[in-house]
Amino acid sequence: MSLQIEEKNLDKFIIVGDRVLIKPKNQQDRTKSGLYLPPGVHEKEKIHSGYVLRVGPGYPIPAMQDADEPWKNQGDAVKYIPLQPKEGDHAIYLQKSGYEIEFNNEKYVIIPHSAILMLIRDEELFK
Repeated sequence: MSLQIEEKNLDKFIIVGDRVLIKPKNQQDRTKSGLYLPPGVHEKEKIHSGYVLRVGPGYPIPAMQDADEPWKNQGDAVKYIPLQPKEGDHAIYLQKSGYEIEFNNEKYVIIPHSAILMLIRDEELFK
C-alpha cells in the first residue's frame, strides 16, 4: 500500500530529519536464466536499490544554554549532524523500513538513514 500525492513539482518536497527520498531502481522482470517473475516477487525481497533524490538535514543537536553568561545571544538556531547520502547516490537499503509514496504515477520510498546499507557514489556524474 502506498500514499498517493497530488503535488505537481518534486522540488517542493522537503524531507524531514534523518530521512532520505529514494527512487527505486527498475527491477528485472526475468531471472538470469530467462524465467519471467510474477509481479509482487520484488516487493518481498529484503534488500532493494535506488537513487537518492532528496536528503533531510540530519540528526538535530540540542542547543547548549550557558546560564552563567546572560549577555550572550541565546539564538534558537537548530544545528544538525549531516547525513552521508548525497543527491544522485545509488543506495542499497532495507525495504522493510521504508514508506512507499506515489507521485506522478511513479513510486518513491522514504527511508530512515539507518536503513541504508551501502552507497555508491560516482563523482564523474556531476562533472
